[in-house]
Amino acid sequence: MLTTKRLILRPWQKTDLAAMHAVCSNPEVMRFFPAPYTKEQTKAFIGRQHIQQQQRGHCFFAAELRETQKVIGFIGLSYLDLEVDFAPCVEIGWRLHPDTWGQGLAPEGARACLDFGFHELGLNEIYANTPAINLPSRSVMTKIGMTEFCSFKHPKLEDFPDLEECVSYRITSG
Repeated sequence: MLTTKRLILRPWQKTDLAAMHAVCSNPEVMRFFPAPYTKEQTKAFIGRQHIQQQQRGHCFFAAELRETQKVIGFIGLSYLDLEVDFAPCVEIGWRLHPDTWGQGLAPEGARACLDFGFHELGLNEIYANTPAINLPSRSVMTKIGMTEFCSFKHPKLEDFPDLEECVSYRITSG
C-alpha cells in the first residue's frame, strides 16, 4: 500500500468492482480507448491486476481518496510485454473518475509510484504510453518528470487509426 497526502494506492478488493466499472464504462474517461469497458472487461482488468500484484509485487493499484475511502480509479505500475522496441518494461499508468480531474491527483499518485518503483522495486527506468492524441495524459507524464522517448504504432490498435499512433515517455532512476 502506498499513501500520499490525499490518496491510498492499494491492492484490489472484491468490493471495488462497481467503483472501477463506473470509471471504465464512462465514455469521457475511455475516449482514448477503442470503447468503454463492459462489466466483464472491468472484472478481467481487476483480475489481471491481482495476478500482477501476486507475481511482481506491483500493479495498477486501486486509487482511494484518503478522506472518504472512495475508489476513484487506478494509479500504479504494470508489467508491459508488448511487441514494441522498448518492451518488456514496467509502465506507469492512471485512470481516474472525471469528478476528480483537475485536482492534481494523477500526478500526486504517480510520483508515489515512481518513488516506489525506483526505491522499493529497484527499477532503472519506467515508461508511460498513450495514444499521441491523449494530451491530458501526456501532460501528467511531463508533470511527473518524464520525457518523450519515442513514437510507435500500437500493435493492438491497428483497427483504430485515431488511436494507433502512440507515444512513449520514460524516466530513469537517479
